[in-house]
Amino acid sequence: MSNLSSASMRRLSQRIHPVGAIGVTFFLFAANAGWATPAELRNNASEDAAYSLDLVSPVAGIELLSSPVATDDILDRLRRGFTLSYDDNHRTAAEKKWFIKHPDYLNRVFTRAQRYLPHIVAELERRNLPLELALLPIVESAYDPFAYSHGRAAGLWQMIPGTAKRFGIKQNWWYDGRRDVVDSTRAALDYLEYLHDFNDGNWLNAIASYNSGEGNVRRAVRRNTKSNKPTDFWALSLPRETSMYVPKLLALVEIVADPAQYNLALPIIANEPQFVVADIGGQLDLALAAELAGVDVDTIYEFNPGYNRWSTDPSGPHSLVMPVEVAEEFTIALAEVPSSERVRWQRHKVKNGEAISQIADKYNTTVATIRSANNLRGNTIRAGDHLMIPVATKPLSAYSKSADARLAKTQNRTRNGNKVEHIVASGESFWTISQRYKVSMRELAAWNGMAPRDTLSIGKKLVVWTDANVDSPRTSPTQALGNTTRKLNYTVRNGDSLYVIARRFRVGIDQIARWNNIDRNKILRPGQKLTMYVDVTAQSS
Repeated sequence: MSNLSSASMRRLSQRIHPVGAIGVTFFLFAANAGWATPAELRNNASEDAAYSLDLVSPVAGIELLSSPVATDDILDRLRRGFTLSYDDNHRTAAEKKWFIKHPDYLNRVFTRAQRYLPHIVAELERRNLPLELALLPIVESAYDPFAYSHGRAAGLWQMIPGTAKRFGIKQNWWYDGRRDVVDSTRAALDYLEYLHDFNDGNWLNAIASYNSGEGNVRRAVRRNTKSNKPTDFWALSLPRETSMYVPKLLALVEIVADPAQYNLALPIIANEPQFVVADIGGQLDLALAAELAGVDVDTIYEFNPGYNRWSTDPSGPHSLVMPVEVAEEFTIALAEVPSSERVRWQRHKVKNGEAISQIADKYNTTVATIRSANNLRGNTIRAGDHLMIPVATKPLSAYSKSADARLAKTQNRTRNGNKVEHIVASGESFWTISQRYKVSMRELAAWNGMAPRDTLSIGKKLVVWTDANVDSPRTSPTQALGNTTRKLNYTVRNGDSLYVIARRFRVGIDQIARWNNIDRNKILRPGQKLTMYVDVTAQSS
């Protein structure tokens, strides 16, 4: 069957005239072809591409490859590609029983998966890997690209930072490739291929290693070998989570293989690509991208969950995933927008005492971005200098699935207990804060969209839901911050800013502002007196 609607095929088959000096390329792939990663887009088109369309050069016609499996349902395509062999047992049966009792969950997950499954299935087929692995994101994240676990794992494939870095995933303030569907799928399958080889071709042990780590499984195998016991997955002594992990996947496999046997009706998911990858050539405001494509901003984030902020990463990847039905319109419209107009620019005059980090915070960008945009070699700026700052075209509230917006939604969700706002002070950790408010570290982290092992920065605002008696508003800062805290009076010097002073004394900017009843964005005057509460134990190093 065709991979695109007949209307889309007609549009794409038309001769396209040159549309501008800046080339915009997008790639459409057949359901059985490999999809280009952002890295491939920046270099050269994949050999597996059914075709590539360069809008700068006229194209007379386009040949589309048909799917290798003549079916309208991607789940039917999955069934025909199941290859894993295993013996059914009570562990699989128990997991299967749970899924059968929760058909709404299955419908919800598969409905969510329909946007991403065709790409994942195509990539598995390209690599000749078991199609059962396409169900692994259900176990990992319920096919939610924004999922984040207490173990610091993120995205559909729930990759932790270290593993992601190991397999070439970029992670920074602007972009987290663990959530990008194309990048994370490439890395996850690279990892699974490695684990398959590491486990001597045993797929169940490889899948267990994906959850538990290759070292844990290898040690379990060695223990059994020494004891003359079998070394297959079912015989290994593994953490409880891992011992349930593989059976959960196999239970899903059995249900998808024959849902009627369990009186289940799974959604029909179109067996055709749902998105294309567009080469945008540079930084692009996501609200502008939505406008050019004729979709809402939420849709842009749902297809591009790797972007944390209001725009793409200035340093790349310079690619954007687009719904297949709007890809042509988007690329044509984008080519007509000059690169200088793809983000809005704000001219900022540096004030006395301002630090470049303060300016970055004010405009919701990074120091590196400001430096790059203004050709600065270091962080030194002078009062009276003018800086060009890339800024969002719309209020930040419009970017409803950005990292900041998702955090605000998480923190504003009503929980049990009384809500307390806590500003992280020097020397504090999730452990000390959880002890103070008599809550668990895991709860505290979850309320703030974090993991217990995440780093807490001084001045960060946390929300706490607690029934415990905590410091009242009348409690002095010295009492509240601990018995090693001392009050001091500080006189503002030339070149001082709240940021500089906060760094010097290892406190938060918001704390200084609160202690002195001043606006954190207000410029300090030399000679101005500030009251500070400083942890003396944190000042020696």
